[in-house]
Amino acid sequence: MRRITRGAAALAMATAAVFAVGTGSAHASDRTVYGCPGGAVCIYPEGADIRTSTPTNIFYSYGAHNLSNQFGYHYVLNNQYGSANATAQLCNDYNGVNCVVTIGLNENGVFNLTPVNSVVLNRP
Repeated sequence: MRRITRGAAALAMATAAVFAVGTGSAHASDRTVYGCPGGAVCIYPEGADIRTSTPTNIFYSYGAHNLSNQFGYHYVLNNQYGSANATAQLCNDYNGVNCVVTIGLNENGVFNLTPVNSVVLNRP
């Protein structure tokens, strides 16, 4: 009987762990994350920590956005709504030409923006 009870307890804990992981990894992109409003792509100050700084550039509309005076390493966060197709791209030329990096939905990273001249928000 003890074995059955232990087995049931282990199964319950494993099930709870699976559900907890599923809930924790689900990211509601309709909320503000690290100061970046839901539905936006944000660029943070050069060399700043994403957790303690405020975005310097916030983009909401789909399409290309030209950058100016962005040099060095910056966090970029894609906090758009929608499906996995809601990506952001960093492009070396103006108007969304020669894109070299794609940032997935709810992803962020540190990127050298010195060669980057535009950001593209793609529709979900």
